[in-house]
Amino acid sequence: MNVSTRQKIDLPNEDSVQLCPEGRLSKPTKIFQGRQIVDITAYTPYFLSAVNNALSRGASKHYLKKFGIGIVEWRVVSMLAIEPEIRARRICEVVALDKSGTSRALKRLLELKHVSFDASKSDSRIRIWRLNAQGYALHDKVLLEALERERTLITGVDPADLEIFLKVIRQMLRNVEKLESHDE
Repeated sequence: MNVSTRQKIDLPNEDSVQLCPEGRLSKPTKIFQGRQIVDITAYTPYFLSAVNNALSRGASKHYLKKFGIGIVEWRVVSMLAIEPEIRARRICEVVALDKSGTSRALKRLLELKHVSFDASKSDSRIRIWRLNAQGYALHDKVLLEALERERTLITGVDPADLEIFLKVIRQMLRNVEKLESHDE
């Protein structure tokens, strides 16, 4: 995700104090049989992955059963509601989906008659996607379920702690850019 992408989706630009990893209280590794290994009870990427995978699996199963779409289609529908009339590439950028997953989701949503598209005026090979009335109706129904799933997820979390978590996760999202630039 580049800086312009972050700005377009309005992630707060919070003041960051460089505490971690130098100020970290827990350690992401432990010694096992004389070897340093990942300690999954304190390794941040493990928790992010485990929570995301469990949420995605559960949501996909639930949404497929109830609405006939999976989590990838829901992410695409959600993005089209956030930014109507966009290219598939933009969906990939914001919701971190790969091109093939996005393409399959758009194809499925088109088959189900939830989306439509026009060719770009500058390049007829590029499609500009949008939800239609049926797509917005689907969005509104799934959104109610998604918000209920979020409510269940955050049950028992102190509201102040949730805001701290959101601040931290936003910072991590910004830091992903640094990881991506190192990988290039």
